[in-house]
Amino acid sequence: MITGKNYIGNKLSATGNSTFKTVNPVLNLENTTLFHEASPSEINEAVAIASQAYREYRQVSGSSKALFLRAIATEIEALGDLLIETYTSESGLPQGRAIGERGRTMGQLQQFATLLEEGSWVEASMDTAQKDRRPIPKVDMRKMLIATGPVVVFGASNFPLAFSTAGGDTAAALAAGCPVIVKAHPMHSGTSELVASAIIKAANDTGMPEGVFSHLNGKGIAVGTALVQHPDVKSVAFTGSLKGGKALFDLANKRPEPIPVFAEMGSLNPVVLLPEILEEKAEELGTNYANSIMMGSGQFCTNPGLLIGIKSPGLERFIISLGTAISQQEPQCMLHPVIASNYNNLSDQMQQESHINTVGQYDKSVAENHSRARITSISAQEFISNPTLHQEVFGPYSLIITCENKQQLQEVVSSLEGQLTATIMGTNTEVTTYKNTIDTLTEKVGRILFNGVPTGVEVCPSMHHGGPFPASTDGRFTSVGTGAIKRFVRPVCFQNWPSSLLPQELQNNNSIGLFRYINGNYSRENIKPS
Repeated sequence: MITGKNYIGNKLSATGNSTFKTVNPVLNLENTTLFHEASPSEINEAVAIASQAYREYRQVSGSSKALFLRAIATEIEALGDLLIETYTSESGLPQGRAIGERGRTMGQLQQFATLLEEGSWVEASMDTAQKDRRPIPKVDMRKMLIATGPVVVFGASNFPLAFSTAGGDTAAALAAGCPVIVKAHPMHSGTSELVASAIIKAANDTGMPEGVFSHLNGKGIAVGTALVQHPDVKSVAFTGSLKGGKALFDLANKRPEPIPVFAEMGSLNPVVLLPEILEEKAEELGTNYANSIMMGSGQFCTNPGLLIGIKSPGLERFIISLGTAISQQEPQCMLHPVIASNYNNLSDQMQQESHINTVGQYDKSVAENHSRARITSISAQEFISNPTLHQEVFGPYSLIITCENKQQLQEVVSSLEGQLTATIMGTNTEVTTYKNTIDTLTEKVGRILFNGVPTGVEVCPSMHHGGPFPASTDGRFTSVGTGAIKRFVRPVCFQNWPSSLLPQELQNNNSIGLFRYINGNYSRENIKPS
């Protein structure tokens, strides 16, 4: 049941005066539930109980936290058709996408549970004492990662489940031992509340402390601003626009105690198309990239927004193939009327930039809140000199950049800002002659692909979803995969402590079987008392 209220820990609350509704973008109508924006007192209460819960929750064993995460996955599945129906009514996305994203969300929780059960993610490092070392005896030093404190997670507009209430950020923070306060995305507040109810039930059933999770509504920026500025909040996770992420980052850094904001803020995801592969597969690649650009109506942070190639007959054939395929793609509903309007306005503005040519677009009538796919092209020199063309267009839009030669291709790549992904399309032979281009791209991205499309993100320990600014606020960290837990922990060193008083992970007796770094070697062995 969707109430429209806030969860302050286990308690439903609606003391604020501001209300709003979500929108069904397919019907272009408001949904029926009235959502109550969290009041200042509700925000303060949510943070207060999260801070209190932190003292207990950070001490909860990995196995118990794993049970909690697995219980969340079970409760999400138990929401059944109601969750899927609410998801589609608030996002315009099809049922198949909803079911798939639910599966990904549950899978992420299961992966973090497995990580906790194994336990070595705490990076226990131990250098035992050497009392007879000369000229100075060596003291006993032991180090591990511990949770940082309450985390605020902002739900993402384009992933109502996998990057939202129980998505990767929440799963990572809870796994680390941090209570979570979710600021629900206003576009899918009903979906978010349903998932919040699943988390609350799982917390109760597994004996987690009151306040380990809270869920707050808010249509504008007031709730999010208050949460980021609250002195007891210790970090923030955000997936969305550069404007939104940078605003949160600036707020956090103006606090008396600055805190990290782990913001993933979108990307152009450049694709470099080398001549030999275009000569072999131009038409096939054109079709493949049309499908990639249209996937989810282009509303992925990994949508290929730049296609870069050197003038050749193969590139011309690719352009014709891509333009033809795009012009035949049926428009899809976008996530929200505002997102659809922003896309239409920005893609129109791009089309009107000097020296831009349109090589393919859907020219028939488009239904309300649906997107008109568009492919444009420009010369490399014009792209380099026009900063406007370097911004992301969120939707089914891509810009082809035509270079005169290999040197100009390198100049285009060098002009790019930080990105989430980059892709090299080429034969094994020709790739070896573009080492400088590949090296430059590697410096600018978090993930570099060979002969594929960037849309779609594999959730696994080896995935890195992040990149140098402005793709994210800290390219050292990922928001996808179990490595995401590293955002919400910090190292603590214990010097000369008796083994029995240390955290279990650092004691001499390795009763939980961790893989630990002991005196320069990795081992699961116990340490003999000195």
